[in-house]
Amino acid sequence: MNKHTQSITEDMGHLGAEARSLLETTADVTGERVGEARDRLTAALERGKVMYGRVREKAVQGAKATNKAVHEHPYQAIAIGIGVGALVGYVMGRRHASNHG
Repeated sequence: MNKHTQSITEDMGHLGAEARSLLETTADVTGERVGEARDRLTAALERGKVMYGRVREKAVQGAKATNKAVHEHPYQAIAIGIGVGALVGYVMGRRHASNHG
């Protein structure tokens, strides 16, 4: 898992923990509006879990497909990597030159 994915995973975990803490803290608070807010938060947490699971599964599938493609076509993958690197270097070089020239 890369750092960005790990960071998002940790953020989602913290958000879920804070939401659960809020639900626990307001468990003894009564009132129609509080109850409605708690219900909406609970539903949002469930939707978030489902959505996170789907996104994570698609990311894993994409990583596996990429890994398979690179292993099946290593020279093409290297060529694409070099091409993308050259293009990014060219664009950054032009941007740097235009900022300092």
